[in-house]
Amino acid sequence: MTTFHYLWRLITYRPMRYILNAVMWTLIYLAPIVPGLVTKQFFDTLTGHAALGFTVWGLIALLMAAALGRIGLIVLGFITDVHFRFRMGMLLRRNLLEHVLKQPGAQAIPVAPGEAISHFRDDVDQSEEAASWSVDVFGMTCFALVSGYILIRIDAQMTLLVFMPIVLVITAAQLATVRLQKYRAASREATSKVTGEISEMFGNVQAIQVAGAEKRVISRFRDLGDERRKAMIKDRLMGELLDSVFTNSVNLGTGLLLLLAGAKMRAGTFTVGDLSLFVYYLTFVTQFISNVGKFITYFKQMSVSLERLTFLLQGASAKVLTMVRSLHLHKDEAQEETDADPGVKATPLQELEVNGLSYAYPDTGRGIRDIHLRLTRGSFTVVTGTIGSGKTTLIRSLLGLLPKGEGSITWNGVPVEDPGTFFAPPQSAYTAQVPRLYSDTLRNNILLGQAEQSGALSQALHAAVMEQDVAQLPLGLDTVVGPRGVKLSGGQAQRTAAARMLVRDAELYVFDDLSSALDVETEQKLWARLFERREDATCLVVSHRKTALTRADHIIVMKDGVIEAEGTSAELLKRSQTFRELWYGDKRKG
Repeated sequence: MTTFHYLWRLITYRPMRYILNAVMWTLIYLAPIVPGLVTKQFFDTLTGHAALGFTVWGLIALLMAAALGRIGLIVLGFITDVHFRFRMGMLLRRNLLEHVLKQPGAQAIPVAPGEAISHFRDDVDQSEEAASWSVDVFGMTCFALVSGYILIRIDAQMTLLVFMPIVLVITAAQLATVRLQKYRAASREATSKVTGEISEMFGNVQAIQVAGAEKRVISRFRDLGDERRKAMIKDRLMGELLDSVFTNSVNLGTGLLLLLAGAKMRAGTFTVGDLSLFVYYLTFVTQFISNVGKFITYFKQMSVSLERLTFLLQGASAKVLTMVRSLHLHKDEAQEETDADPGVKATPLQELEVNGLSYAYPDTGRGIRDIHLRLTRGSFTVVTGTIGSGKTTLIRSLLGLLPKGEGSITWNGVPVEDPGTFFAPPQSAYTAQVPRLYSDTLRNNILLGQAEQSGALSQALHAAVMEQDVAQLPLGLDTVVGPRGVKLSGGQAQRTAAARMLVRDAELYVFDDLSSALDVETEQKLWARLFERREDATCLVVSHRKTALTRADHIIVMKDGVIEAEGTSAELLKRSQTFRELWYGDKRKG
């Protein structure tokens, strides 16, 4: 999608609001026409050249009325601009966020979270700015045409001699915007790196401290900050230089006007009122030329923003950014869409079958190959294997958290075309290997926006062996757990993630090494309570722990991305060397 097409889709997102905004700002920019003519009449009245019979006080009253009228128009103009402009920004951010959230979880964004924030903030703001300035350019163009017509009728030669040099100066300045575009791209890139580095530092404080890498991290951050400073100085300097040319061009015009007007006034072909009208309109006409220049600059910078935003889409069409969607500005609208879209709901699970599932990571080529498995209702299946054998990759591929590779998945014999959308409550619930908690209350971390139903939360806490921990927290479920759950122990964080999963009554529960931070007794309680809660619970578990392996109906042993062996623990102890190493290794550790 070209930059012009992108701009066009933005301004036609809400066409009536855009037209209303354009009309208001056109009236605002046309408003100085009347005060200019009144000013000319005022000075002509003082010098005895007035064509109309207004008194001086009458003209002063007209000037005051025009000023008050323009103030009123500006107030209304800001209201229409805010309603249109911020809807544009909200639409872009909404569509971008929705697209990111629909991507496979492991590859949702191609940059660090901190850098992605820069895209959401700065690049959307730049797009919004360019679209908003198109309104100003239209209004100022209307003013330039009307005022130019009036001035040419007074003195065509004077009009051309005054305005042609200004046009040439500003046109020359515009040639520098190519360099400005280059500096703006470099500035944005440097800012993104700094933002991303801050995010990484805050997210890995403990790792940095343990490695004693504080000085190296600070040194790297200092280098990135220095690069950003240099890039931003170039960007700001070029921008200020162009603004200076645009702004001071009015002084050039005034000087030329005074030089040329003297001779014409001595000849009697140019009045003091004519001079006042030229000087009055000169400021606004020069502002028009300046604003056109700014819009061209913003438009070029918009192309940089479009490129950066498209990069976040990871191959999807840029049209995704401007798709017309509800912004849910009113609570009722959001509730209506929620009620209208209950999500995918399949028949209760009887059999889940996977055939030929394969996925290879683009960077390394490693992954899983030709995986076949079958889960029946109420079964407890464990996927085990050494580190790097492909256990987590198998789970993520099945659930659609990685881009779709080869193979097929069927639910009760019906093909699952989009696993990422299908494998969500009420079909399945998932707990990742590393629990992701927010700096919010424990209650909100478990519910994640789900309505709290009677007894569901307490039942989930009991099943996750979490009730005693909650009782010991200072504010119970209303305790804020801190960024990434830092106020909880590793076991508490994992059981919080389990409670989050169990509060969503699902057909299939998928655990990725849930019990790695749990002691044996707590893990045994968790599995026992899960099946007490639902006798027909179907579980797919990644684990190397003996507690899970002993309970399993079926065990899949992974090695180098393929299934090396499968069966019960008794069968595998007889015929799988890898499983024996895992089993006895776990026993020695215990």
